[in-house]
Amino acid sequence: MNFLDPKTNKTFSKPTKKEAEEAVKVLLRWAGDDPSREGLQDTPRRVVKAYKEWFAGYDQDPKKLLSRTFKEVEGYSEIVTLGNIRFESFCEHHLAPIIGKAHVAYLPSSRIVGISKIARLVNAYSKRLQVQEKMTSQIANSLQEILEPKGVGVLLEGEHHCMCTRGVHKDSSKMVTSAFTGDFKDRAEIRDEFFRLINQ
Repeated sequence: MNFLDPKTNKTFSKPTKKEAEEAVKVLLRWAGDDPSREGLQDTPRRVVKAYKEWFAGYDQDPKKLLSRTFKEVEGYSEIVTLGNIRFESFCEHHLAPIIGKAHVAYLPSSRIVGISKIARLVNAYSKRLQVQEKMTSQIANSLQEILEPKGVGVLLEGEHHCMCTRGVHKDSSKMVTSAFTGDFKDRAEIRDEFFRLINQ
């Protein structure tokens, strides 16, 4: 099966399940173990199955998740906030987990979206190889583009296991990134309200 990279316009082919399992065996041998021993015989199959779940975001169109919106809001015009959305992603540099929480808010102009769709949007972007900065912008930009609100605020807190379990081994560090559009970017009082709401 061939895939088109929308940024480079280059096509690449997805390996078969069998090829992926063989690649896992190579990594197991490189780590110094024997893939044929009893405890590892089924590991390649399990790893490939886990990858399908961990990287399910590649099979999702985040913008489609926001396509169903509602206009009957009885004039509601205050901030809509969904906080503490757990996300699980993987660092594109080391394939190490990034575990954290997302806080997402928007200021409606005429449309709102079901809150589960916001959580699904976070999932769609997190279930890919990522850097946290990019993921933060992707969530904010998608909400801004599809809902056309007065503004969007996104804050992500992530624990990066590429720092916790290797390299500098700093297991208590947390990375915080934010992205703001519209009124969230231009008006300090709106940003302050966002921070107040997510810290309640």
